[in-house]
Amino acid sequence: MSEQSIPELMQTIGRRAKAASRILAAASPAAKNQALEALASLIEQRGPEITAANEKDLAAAKERGMDAARLDRLGLTPRVQAEMAQACRDVAAQDDPVGAMETMWQRPNGLQVGKMRIPLGVIAMIYESRPNVTVDSGILCLKAGNAIILRGGSEAIHSNLYLASLVHEALESAGLPADAVQVVPTTDRAAVQELLTLEDYVDVVIPRGGETLIRAVVEGARMPVLKHYKGVCHVYVDADADLEEAVAIAENGKCQRPGVCNALEALLVHQDVAEQFLPMVADKLAAAGVELRACPRSLPLMGDKAVPATDDDWGKEFHELILAVKTVSSMQEAQDHIAEHGSNHTEVICTRNYERALRFLREVDASMVGVNASTRFNDGGQLGLGAEIGISTSKLHSYGVMGVKELTTTKFVVLGNGQVRT
Repeated sequence: MSEQSIPELMQTIGRRAKAASRILAAASPAAKNQALEALASLIEQRGPEITAANEKDLAAAKERGMDAARLDRLGLTPRVQAEMAQACRDVAAQDDPVGAMETMWQRPNGLQVGKMRIPLGVIAMIYESRPNVTVDSGILCLKAGNAIILRGGSEAIHSNLYLASLVHEALESAGLPADAVQVVPTTDRAAVQELLTLEDYVDVVIPRGGETLIRAVVEGARMPVLKHYKGVCHVYVDADADLEEAVAIAENGKCQRPGVCNALEALLVHQDVAEQFLPMVADKLAAAGVELRACPRSLPLMGDKAVPATDDDWGKEFHELILAVKTVSSMQEAQDHIAEHGSNHTEVICTRNYERALRFLREVDASMVGVNASTRFNDGGQLGLGAEIGISTSKLHSYGVMGVKELTTTKFVVLGNGQVRT
């Protein structure tokens, strides 16, 4: 594809998405749900074809020496395929937000003023690896009445194009336009730059991937960007924590999928329980292959299972089986550390003290703050949203996991009976 043709391609994609967004905004809940149910069935029926397309991407990625964390995100295993199909059904089962009246009040002159929930319009999604994002983002935008333009990474091009073909088949079976979900068919990076200039067609862009990608999108976009730069997630083990429970929470947060954005990256431990807790967690995590990087106060309590931490280990997203560990003198010190080194993504306290739990929930600034639960729960499916299009750590217009409702906004509606302004 020539350099000159890419702007034309992206303009065409933008125009088609804009036209499709108007149709989708007026689509009935029944039609949208029909498409979602059809897609779930297609994913289940075409499993071998999905796997075959994905294997092409995996083989090429391995030849290029892709690291284990990214290979994990790239894979469309039978489990991931089943999760995609279930996400379709979960989203279909949700209430349709489009057209819902959020609130209504009456003015002294008799006017009825309300706020109605409406689609955002056209969303552009730029993402790396994770081809399941193609389905998750497509179904969420469909339910919310938005069209979406998807530009995945070159490493997942075969997977993304095949999944998009299933989405198109499902949309058309329900009488909806296939252009409502479009995958950019070229891996040329120039397409990303062109996409970011389509402010006449695209209402918001959502980057999902590494910090370098996200910063590049923010710098180049002419439309609003919903983003999170990185996931530096902490667990603070309070003096009143259930220590066995805290070990399990730390192990799950770090070991289940270390390459994802809600994986645990730093463990903060109150000095009153450090002597008892740190040997416990060191034994458990070292046995799971975790490299523990400990502060000077923690290191002697972890024996030969830890190495000294450096200044660079605080506030770092490792994306692998590495965990930073620090002993703190108080909950306030833990909160100060989070404020300095966190990324507003996910923060958790392990405690049986009600007052401290509430204070942590109230004072810690993150898109999800938890008590006695793994950081891994900051996920659309786990929080009951069916799926997610991303996690926003900016506060306009959404903070945290973005599901169907977060992909809509509101407009004012006014109902009168002839009132005029004096």
